[in-house]
Amino acid sequence: MAAQSRAPPLHGGPDMAGGAELEPGPDPGRVVEALELLLRPLAGPAERDGEAGPGLDMVLRPETLRSNAVELEERLRRAPGWAALRGLRRAVLARAPTLAAGATGESEPGWATACGLLALLLCLKERLAALAAAIPAARGAGPGAAPPPSADTLSVAQARAVGRALRAAVGLGLVPYLPPGVGQRPGPPAPAPAPPATRGARLHAATAALAELAQHPALAGPLLTRHLGLLLAGLCLLGHGPAAHSEGVSEVERARCRETLRHVLDRVYQPLAVRELLVLQGRPKQSPPSPGEETKPALSRAPAWLRRLCGQLLSERLMRPSGVQAVVRGVMEGTGAGGAGAEAAAVDWRKCDAVAKILASCPQQCLSPEDYYSLVCPQILDLLHIQDKLTARQFQRVATTTLLTMAKEHPQLAEKHLLQPLLAPLLRCSETPELAEEELSAGTVLVTEAELGCCVEDVLKVYVVGNDSSSLLLGSLQSVLGVVFSLYSFAKQNVSYLRSPCQEILLWFLEKSEREVSLAVLEGIAGLNSSVRALRPRCRFRAGSEGGATVVVEETISDEEEALYQKVSSEQCHVENLVELLSHCQKSGLAGDFFIRCLKALTHVAAEDEAVSDSAAVPGGSLLELEWYHAGQRRKLLVLQLVATLCENVSDTVFTDIAQVEEFVAATLQRACVSPARGPGAAAEAQTLAMAMGLVAAMLGGAVQLQSGDFTVLKRLVPLLEELSCTYPEPLTQELAADLRIAICTHGAVSPATVGTAANGMLGKRPRMGSQSRATAPSPEGDQAPRQGHGSPSAPRERSKEQSVCHEPGATGPAPAPCADSQAPAGLRDLLVSAYDPQPPGRVAALRHLASLITQRDPEALRLQEKLLQVFLENLQHEDAFVYLSAIQGVALLSSEYPERILPVLLARYECPVQGTEDAAATITRMKLGEVLMRVTRALGDMVVKHREPLVQAFLRGARDPDGALRASSLSNLGELCQRLGFQLGSVIQEVTSCLTAIAKTDPEAEARRAAVHVVVLLLRGLSEKATEVLQDVLRDLYRLLKHVVAAEPDGATVLHAQLALEELDAVMRRVLFPPQTLEKKIVVLP
Repeated sequence: MAAQSRAPPLHGGPDMAGGAELEPGPDPGRVVEALELLLRPLAGPAERDGEAGPGLDMVLRPETLRSNAVELEERLRRAPGWAALRGLRRAVLARAPTLAAGATGESEPGWATACGLLALLLCLKERLAALAAAIPAARGAGPGAAPPPSADTLSVAQARAVGRALRAAVGLGLVPYLPPGVGQRPGPPAPAPAPPATRGARLHAATAALAELAQHPALAGPLLTRHLGLLLAGLCLLGHGPAAHSEGVSEVERARCRETLRHVLDRVYQPLAVRELLVLQGRPKQSPPSPGEETKPALSRAPAWLRRLCGQLLSERLMRPSGVQAVVRGVMEGTGAGGAGAEAAAVDWRKCDAVAKILASCPQQCLSPEDYYSLVCPQILDLLHIQDKLTARQFQRVATTTLLTMAKEHPQLAEKHLLQPLLAPLLRCSETPELAEEELSAGTVLVTEAELGCCVEDVLKVYVVGNDSSSLLLGSLQSVLGVVFSLYSFAKQNVSYLRSPCQEILLWFLEKSEREVSLAVLEGIAGLNSSVRALRPRCRFRAGSEGGATVVVEETISDEEEALYQKVSSEQCHVENLVELLSHCQKSGLAGDFFIRCLKALTHVAAEDEAVSDSAAVPGGSLLELEWYHAGQRRKLLVLQLVATLCENVSDTVFTDIAQVEEFVAATLQRACVSPARGPGAAAEAQTLAMAMGLVAAMLGGAVQLQSGDFTVLKRLVPLLEELSCTYPEPLTQELAADLRIAICTHGAVSPATVGTAANGMLGKRPRMGSQSRATAPSPEGDQAPRQGHGSPSAPRERSKEQSVCHEPGATGPAPAPCADSQAPAGLRDLLVSAYDPQPPGRVAALRHLASLITQRDPEALRLQEKLLQVFLENLQHEDAFVYLSAIQGVALLSSEYPERILPVLLARYECPVQGTEDAAATITRMKLGEVLMRVTRALGDMVVKHREPLVQAFLRGARDPDGALRASSLSNLGELCQRLGFQLGSVIQEVTSCLTAIAKTDPEAEARRAAVHVVVLLLRGLSEKATEVLQDVLRDLYRLLKHVVAAEPDGATVLHAQLALEELDAVMRRVLFPPQTLEKKIVVLP
């Protein structure tokens, strides 16, 4: 508590604490004995426990004080060993005439006792200072031992006696002379025992003595921690109060009091000084008592001069170094910060908000808000970095609320002094003109791991936790969103704790911003516009040692092919992560709006391609025109890539209302009107158009409950449908477009047969397997009406088409499509026919319906299991992802029901592909069969051990295939199989290990080597603690293999897998060699 600097003595006498030699004087124990004699006897257990207040004039009776004073004087005169104390006391009183006069007065025993106590305490202070100066501090007893106490250290009993003396001196010599409202504690005001003419002198004498005592460490501790407020009250009254309360005090003494006040405030623990000043300042106005406080004694309101003075002193505390933290701690520590009540205090948001308002207000002493913000704002940002978990929540709330309040009151200053320093690490690595590209040398660490991690966490606290969507905060965050998303993409590919904070920041901005701004930001992140600043071209994220990331400047890649590969792979990863981020925004409708925006951009791409093909324009001319042309081509590719990725990942749940569906259909119809389906992509365009029109037909057919407002939205499609019915080259599509227009205009009252048929096709309904749509008009052909195909106007024509399909090969498969079994029911027979529908939506619906029949264990479907297997296997060869994924699901379900019959067929096809197919197609089909086998493995669970040998042998043969992709796929399947088998691997572990070793060391494809090492990782994870038992014969070989890969493998991903495997192995061995210690108590019952 004590500081090295010393306040000037208020009495004006010489400082007697110095001296190189110990002068003769009383022992400190003798002085403490005199203090105890003067205060004997003390009443009440509270006094003995040190909990009583300063008002001891109510505890000690006047006659007791007089008798104690007489006994002390008698001992000082006659008792042996007290002469030294008598001389020192006489010298102290000679320097303080007011105390000397009061100590001899008998008419006022309270003031006389206070003077006697202060005199003895001053004697104790001088003796302790003399001992400390004359006797050097002893050296330590040795390493690990506590240092011996210094010569001026008091014992516990002596410190307790000194504390009681200080409390009595303050209660008898200081409190009675303070006016109401100045330093008062709860309770009735103490009567003033002296006339007004002597109050100022007595108050000055007591305050001066206490201030002098505060200069010694042994006495400053109990004095400043317990009585700082009263001491400050006395100094404020003497130095700054009205002259009426300072009669008998000269101007020199008042100036010295002001100087002592500054010194004491600078010396003590700053949060304590802030708290005491707030107590002195009191309430701003007398408010009515709250419920439950009527019985508490009210505090007198502080006078105006004291409130102004405390405000000035508090402002000075605030503008000191670390003043913000001192103010916050001074206010919040009393509410439980650092103790058991910290969690409850963090909920007290009113107090946090009050402190934030104080910090956000510019004090009058400051020349300008600019100076105040430049001084305080760095300290406010430091509040976000408090490490103490008990106080971090409070400080974080105060800092966030202060920042938001400053942003509202002074936006420009807040952006300059708060937001820009907060976002500085992110701004530094974005495409800003402040730092020229040529100034960045290769290898420069632009942002360290600590800076980047701290910046992301601060942004999360201020923006996301603060949750204030003002334009200033959103605008400032938008400037760094490109870097945040790049960091998010990097964290998705690596193990980093920054992934979740970055995702929360991005999702918060997309949710809080206006929809147009969010869509523009998404386009900027995707690279379709320049609304978002991207990461600098040469800057790259690298994994940090603490789980974070650093930003490093890399050298320019000289190899053009390598640079192009890295750019393409980076953009692909960028788009995939963007779509994954959008998957969290589907409920808000943002993903649907962005999907529609991309579809509209795709329409513009189709129109531009149509114009280019008509004009046969070739880029030429200036370099600028050529650059524009390449930029346009790059944008087209990005749009196509975005649409493809969105369709693959979030298309099934992307739309949330009718309006979004209408916009999607409108974009599709407009693209069909601008660029009719012809050329190489005609089939895909026709399928997309059929799906869009089928979607409208399904809504009109009762898939959703349409209201009158929904028809108002759907009527926007009428002009496009009318144009399509007149201009589209395919007559069936023309007829369906005309019928849809009629159904929309009549609100579904008139619904031609083609609309109902298209709705059934979209919903997967087939004849005699489901009811007809309510909105479909009755058909004159009776049962033949539902059998019409997608968009077909006549049943016989579509029926003949389906008959022909039964005798033709599949879309990509070499085997002929089997006709429906004549013994099967009509509904199942139609499903088997539809499984070879040339339109993928119809084929997918049929395959999924067949799979659901297997799940429901339909007896008719299970009776035709061989035919179903043939249908699913032939659809595996289809190029459409929805078709072959549905076929994979069907084969897996069928195999899990009948593994004994189906698994041998699948393994035979996996090992020997169908004859007559091309190598590439056969490889792709085998990889699809591998996925089927793994799904069957997961479904079988523990029963897979029965089929262990054929599965392992099949995958081992696949690992020797000439195609590198198939080798990697087989190894991946082998790894998952080994992980599921666990300790049931048995003797095949030798073959597996030999295969992995050979591939990891000699395979020319990095992808295959990577998969081989990954198998080891999965094997160790699956076995866990059993690894030392199951792998005891091959563990050493696996360890040597992993070390060889780490040392000699050029592929970085393979090395990473090997390091992960070594970490798994290390963890397993540590658990085996050093099992966790458990404390157990064994109770043995003796017979």
